[in-house]
Amino acid sequence: MSRAADPTPRDIYLARRRIAGLARLTPLVKAPGLSRRVGRQVYLKLENLQATGSFKLRGALSKLAALSEQARARGVITASTGNHGRAVAHAARSMDTRAVVCLARGTARNKVEAIRALGAEVVQAGESYDESVERSLRLQRERGLTYVHPFDDPQIIAGQGTIGLELLEDLPEMGTALVPLSGGGLISGVALALKAADAGIRVVGVSMQAAPVMYHSLQAGKPVEMEEEPTLADALVGGLGPENHHTFHLVRRLVDEVILVSEEEIAAAMVYALVEHRQVVEGGGAVGIAALLAGRVSPGEGPIAVVVSGGNVDLPLLLRIARQHGV
Repeated sequence: MSRAADPTPRDIYLARRRIAGLARLTPLVKAPGLSRRVGRQVYLKLENLQATGSFKLRGALSKLAALSEQARARGVITASTGNHGRAVAHAARSMDTRAVVCLARGTARNKVEAIRALGAEVVQAGESYDESVERSLRLQRERGLTYVHPFDDPQIIAGQGTIGLELLEDLPEMGTALVPLSGGGLISGVALALKAADAGIRVVGVSMQAAPVMYHSLQAGKPVEMEEEPTLADALVGGLGPENHHTFHLVRRLVDEVILVSEEEIAAAMVYALVEHRQVVEGGGAVGIAALLAGRVSPGEGPIAVVVSGGNVDLPLLLRIARQHGV
């Protein structure tokens, strides 16, 4: 069986039509402090204000809305580190579909409880994201459910790409976009939209130094496997899977650079977002801010847009980090 074709810019426009009225048009706000630091205008795309607290809702809505009535009637299943599962649960509830979400046992409690509150069946299995994926695939076969991949799916990528359309409409003069990088669904969609408008727009992926699988896969020229490591950017944890069909080569083709940031830099960025912008941002959502604060972004022309991808952080953890930084 041949794989599905890669998404196109047209697919992103179709996804925007499917999710209109279901996902929020999130604000793009000026970041004066960051602008002064880097000598270029910086703007933050606040996907932490999305209905489920992260950008993942866009892709989940795009995927479920594209399913047949029969597929929705059977139900859907996914594996997640938290945000995608919450998005699928929310999308399923909005479309009167049942959802099963597989999570690793160590998933943050706030994310588990949020998924259950949306009516999804939660299955916690394995000690890692990859092990939860294995469990979800077994359950998918046993129950005849439709699998909703967290990132390597054309409809998911197209849904995330609607962020790129909004950036172009709100900041058409942008020169660089900083986008969190994990499995590549978000940055593939955003880059596809931006590069279709102007191939000269720089798209920079940002990930954590702790087991950045996509970064090392790009270095190796093929998807590689790595053991997960503890990180504040838990939303960016996980592998590409043994059969990555779309995101690896889309990232390799469309992304200009990948920057890695340390745990301390991520923590400092979370605190910066809280103090300077009164925004609750999780570690994975703060990596673009971290790259700017650390001076890792290459000089260039035009404004910088930073995708702040999520805000589903455990509040006691955020408060503890803030106290450690003297807040």
